[in-house]
Amino acid sequence: MAVEVGQPAPDFRLRGPGGQFVTLSEYRGKRNVVLAFYPLAFSPVCSHQLPDLQARLSRFREHEAEVLGISVDSHYANEEFARQLGVSFPLLSDLRHEAGERYGVMRADAPITERAIFVVDKQGVVRYKHVSPDPGALELIPPIEPVLKVLATLH
Repeated sequence: MAVEVGQPAPDFRLRGPGGQFVTLSEYRGKRNVVLAFYPLAFSPVCSHQLPDLQARLSRFREHEAEVLGISVDSHYANEEFARQLGVSFPLLSDLRHEAGERYGVMRADAPITERAIFVVDKQGVVRYKHVSPDPGALELIPPIEPVLKVLATLH
């Protein structure tokens, strides 16, 4: 079942850089969170999506927001992918599809997620959601400007 705007964001516990666990709940009451689901590390479209987020990282942080990338890849693959792309925000491993299923973005035809972006406010509520209609289309990468606009309204 898909999570919708206005609903509580499902928590997760996923491995990030160095194999350390990251939970969404650790940001509650402290930071807004931008969740960027991407299908696969090292794929061409993902290689554009994540650097776009990195390029605007300072703007996200101006709005007290952390960016977390999530894919079904191992944390080892995600670490190498982040290194190659120059991405400094955490890329998390959803190897067991825990977050993908809870957010309703697992693809029906393959064991990967849709390309999607969610904004979760400091209280843990989803304030924005965009799921790409075609995760393989470069021109359909979830736009970042609407995310920034939503973050600007959060306090």
